[in-house]
Amino acid sequence: MKHFSPLWSLVPGAALIAGCGSQPKDKTSEHSPQKPNVVYLIADDLGIGDLSCYGATKVSTPNIDRLAGQGMQFTNAYATSSTSTPSRFGLLTGMYPWRQKNTGIAPGNSELIIDTACVTMADMLKDAGYATGAVGKWHLGLGDQTATQDWNAPLPCALGDLGFDYHYIMAATADRVPCVYIENGKVANYDPSAPIEVSYQKNFEGEPTGKSNPELLYNLKPSHGHDMSIVNGISRIGFMKGGGKALWKDENIADSLTTHAIQFIEENQNKPFFLYFATNDVHVPRFPHDRFRGKNPMGLRGDAIVQFDYCVGEILNTLEKLGLRENTLIILSSDNGPVVDDGYDDKAEELLNGHSPAGPLRGNKYSAFEGGTRIPAIVSWPAGVKKGMTSDLLVSQVDWLASLASLTGATMPKNTAPDSYNYLGSWLGKEKTDRPWVIEQASNHTLSVRTKDWKYIEPNDGPKMIQWGPKIETGNSKEPQLYKMKEVKEVTNYAKNMPEKVAELQSILQSVREGKDLIGK
Repeated sequence: MKHFSPLWSLVPGAALIAGCGSQPKDKTSEHSPQKPNVVYLIADDLGIGDLSCYGATKVSTPNIDRLAGQGMQFTNAYATSSTSTPSRFGLLTGMYPWRQKNTGIAPGNSELIIDTACVTMADMLKDAGYATGAVGKWHLGLGDQTATQDWNAPLPCALGDLGFDYHYIMAATADRVPCVYIENGKVANYDPSAPIEVSYQKNFEGEPTGKSNPELLYNLKPSHGHDMSIVNGISRIGFMKGGGKALWKDENIADSLTTHAIQFIEENQNKPFFLYFATNDVHVPRFPHDRFRGKNPMGLRGDAIVQFDYCVGEILNTLEKLGLRENTLIILSSDNGPVVDDGYDDKAEELLNGHSPAGPLRGNKYSAFEGGTRIPAIVSWPAGVKKGMTSDLLVSQVDWLASLASLTGATMPKNTAPDSYNYLGSWLGKEKTDRPWVIEQASNHTLSVRTKDWKYIEPNDGPKMIQWGPKIETGNSKEPQLYKMKEVKEVTNYAKNMPEKVAELQSILQSVREGKDLIGK
C-alpha cells in the first residue's frame, strides 16, 4: 500500500468542528435536518460552459437547471487538479494530491491509492451515523498491489476499507480496462467461463487490438492512442482477456450506474445516507444510449451531456417520490475542466459549432490555465439553501470534507484532512466569505495560486501544448506568470511589472507546500 508523504505529519491537525445549528424541520424525513442526506453528483470532464444554467446555448440541461433553480450555483468553484485521479483524491481525503506520490492518472490495475488509514469523507459520515455508498467511476485504484490483482476473486482492498458500506463502481475510466463493474470488492455478474486477465504491459496471445484489428471497431475508432484491447467494438487503454457476461456495454453504463444509485437511496431512505455518485459522462469513449443519440447538434459529446442531465433528473425524481428532497443536500460538480478530442474519433471538435465547453476560460482539462480546474458547482438543499442564487465566492472542493463535518457535528481526528477547511457558510449561502486562495494543479504537477483578484502560475519548462493528442495549452512557461482575474482570458502576464505581487503569491504557495496552516483551523 502507498503511504502519505512526510509532509502529512507537518500539517496541523484538523480542529474539532461544532455543528452548524438547527434548520427548519423536514416533515417528510425520519431524521434530523441537522443531518441531511448528502448526495454528491460528480460528472467527468464537464466544463463550466457545458450547462444551460451557465449560459450554454448549444445544449439543454433542464434537470440540472432545475437543480440550480432549487439552490445556488457557483462561478468561482475549483477542483484541486485538472485531471480526475488527483482531483477525486483531494475531494475524498481533504488533502492536496501532490502531498502523496502516485496520485497521477491511475491505470485500471492500480493498487488502492488512498491509504486505508486515511479518514475519508465516507469514513467521517459513516462515523456520524450515515449509510455510505459509492456508485460510478472510481479511478483511485483497487487491491493491495499494482498489477497483481486477481480479478476473479474478492479484492483484498476496496472501498469498504475507506468507509463505504456499499459500492458499485468502474475500476477506472470507460476507456481503460478492466471493462467490468466491481460490486463490494468483486466483479459484478462474474462469468466463471471467462476468467479475467489484465495487463498494462503486453497483450495476451491471440487477443485482437484496435491497432492490429481496426475492422473490429464497429462502435468507435481512436483518434490517438486508445488502440489496445477491444470491448464492445471500442478499443481501450490497456490489455484485457475474458470477462464474458460481466463485460459492460458502453451504451448501458449510465442506466446501470443510475439504477444502482437509486437502489441505494431506496434501501437507505429511513436513515441518513451519503451517496457518492460519479458518472462516466462526459468522459471518453462517448457512446450514450440510443435514446440520447442524435439529440444534440454537437454529436456524441453533446448527447453525453444530455445523458448526464437525464441521470441527474432520475436522482431528483427518486428523492422527490420518496419525500426526501427537502432534507437532501445535493452537490453537483465536475472533477476537472472539459476536453474535446481525448482519444476517439467522435467528431466532438468538428461539431462544436461555436460552443465553448470551458466558457470564457483559457485552457481545458490537463492545463494550468483556469479551464483546467474551474468547474461548474451547484449546491441545493431546500431545507438549508435559498433558491435561485448565484455566488461568485472563491471555493474549493477540498473543503467539502471539513464543511460536511461541521454540518453533521462529526469530529475529525488529528492530522486528517489537512487541507480541508470549514467553509460551510459560504457553500450554503449563509456567509459571504471567500477562501483566501485556492491551489490548482495541472497534469504535469505544475501548481498555481489563485486569489479572488490574481493568479500566479509557477515556472515550468515543459511544452506549450499537450503532446499526446489533445489540442490543449498546458500553461507551461519558463517565466513566472501573473494574471488579473478580472481579465478572464489570462492573456496579459503582469509578473515582470508586479514583482511584489508575484513574491506574495509565491510565499503562499511555499507555505502551503511546507504544510503551514495559513487559514486557521
